Amino acid sequence: SFTVETPISLKRRRYLEEKGEVSSSVSIEAPMPGKIIDILVEEGSEVKEGEPIIILEAMKMQNEIASHVSGVVKSVSVKKNDSVMKDDVMIEIQKG
Repeated sequence: SFTVETPISLKRRRYLEEKGEVSSSVSIEAPMPGKIIDILVEEGSEVKEGEPIIILEAMKMQNEIASHVSGVVKSVSVKKNDSVMKDDVMIEIQKG
């Protein structure tokens, strides 16, 4: 599998990989403003790195937001049909 990333998301992912060991939970943030179409996980769900967790509609396109860590979903901060702004925290994952 592969991901297409913006320079900012690549920089953030690299930063999280370096500093991620300090924190045991990771926040999945909205990469762009949009509307939540579907949430594919719930609190307590186990997720693997690269697994899709949210469908976000932005500019009439549906984007799958994938987890960049493996672990257990600690909290879901959004619900279906919510609007989110760039960098809003959508899900927190406890690294496992």
